[in-house]
Amino acid sequence: MIELPDLVTGGLTAGTLSALALAGGLLRARRRQTRQRAEIAALRTRLDGSLKAFTAEVEHLASRRVPAAARRVAHPHVAVPGPLQPLTVGTPLGIALENVVLALQAETAAQRTSVDAAAQAGMRGAVREIQAALYRLQDALRGLQQRYDDPELAQTLFRLDHENEQSLRRAQVTAVVCGAWVGLAREESHLVDAVTGGQARLAGYHRVQVHNHLEPGTALVSHAVEPVAIIVAELLDNALRHSAPDTDVVVSLEHVHHGVCVTIDDAGLGMTLDERERAQRLVAGDEPILLTELGDPPRMGLAAIGRLTRQFDLGVDVSSTSPYGGVRAVLRVETHLLSHLDPADRPPAASAPRTTRTARKAFPDPPGPSHAYGAETGAPETATGHHEPRDEDDGLPQRRRRTRPATPAPAPARAAERRPARSPEEAAAALGALQSGTAAARAAVANTGAGASGETPADHIDQTDDEEGAAR
Repeated sequence: MIELPDLVTGGLTAGTLSALALAGGLLRARRRQTRQRAEIAALRTRLDGSLKAFTAEVEHLASRRVPAAARRVAHPHVAVPGPLQPLTVGTPLGIALENVVLALQAETAAQRTSVDAAAQAGMRGAVREIQAALYRLQDALRGLQQRYDDPELAQTLFRLDHENEQSLRRAQVTAVVCGAWVGLAREESHLVDAVTGGQARLAGYHRVQVHNHLEPGTALVSHAVEPVAIIVAELLDNALRHSAPDTDVVVSLEHVHHGVCVTIDDAGLGMTLDERERAQRLVAGDEPILLTELGDPPRMGLAAIGRLTRQFDLGVDVSSTSPYGGVRAVLRVETHLLSHLDPADRPPAASAPRTTRTARKAFPDPPGPSHAYGAETGAPETATGHHEPRDEDDGLPQRRRRTRPATPAPAPARAAERRPARSPEEAAAALGALQSGTAAARAAVANTGAGASGETPADHIDQTDDEEGAAR
């Protein structure tokens, strides 16, 4: 039988052990709680730091990266700053922020293009009205030139017509930049006429020297005439504006392997490397043209060239330096845009420079001067023993023009062929002198009365007019 003290002692021992175990558990729980509190505090501190870093990153995105990204759309040289914390690069946060920048750039570019297209459409409509008014003014001025005979009035009308032509050129270039058609449809024309036509649209046309080395009859197809004239006018305008007023601009027309090249050399200041690269990008026409990229006021000449080169498959290069220290601009016209006109049936304009070449022949000619455009069809040459007409049996063409008798051209006609081309001022002066002489003759006939012959002054006037028409 167990005694009572032993039971009490065992219970006390068990209670003591239980108390000790409970105390140890409480102590471990308290330590665990303390450790958890420390971890929570550390996580809270880290979270606060992350929140502050994220807030700073978003503020950096809004104040620095987004404006720079928007400016870069219009100015590619602007650098867009990276994230504020380099450690965020490649992380989900960094990728998300970079997507924000890219989406902003894409939307800004789209909206910029849309706004510029609307501006071009509005300007295109306004310029179309201006062009129509200028064409009406041109018709009115030319009607006055044909109506009045006063030399001073004729000179004034010529100057007004030339000023109107320059305004029309600027309106036409603006319309082309804004996406309009060139505005004129012409028939096939000699390439040299297209070049001189572009030259005539400029204020300093007298400073341009054109050297024609093309074969006689080299012409442009109808849809390429006006674009070539516009491009030549704009390239010449740049050359004249950026060179001294006492220097000339040299234009050379040459045959190349794939067509014809029109080379324009000026003695101006030239261009820096950046300017040359930008000009080449514009004339290449590979990039879309926006009005906001053309400066203030907008410089539309090179932009119009870029539009035309892309539309009509032409080539322009302005990346070279001219032999005179300025800029060399080269317009290349491919073979599929070239045609041929018979100089005898459709000669070029009288003011166009004569070519230094002659038409291709089946046999070489003996050396001798050639004084007229297309001299192959002029007065016959004396046949020599080495250039007798061949028989048709040998399969070669006959040169019958050397043995066929022909009446020699009269001396005044040959003198006219050797006479150099008149400048526009000389032509205007000659026309004014002719009109003045006509008016004087009419007045003299009216004063004499012509009573003895039974004719009226009107008969003499009609006869004088007929003689003038024959002379012309």
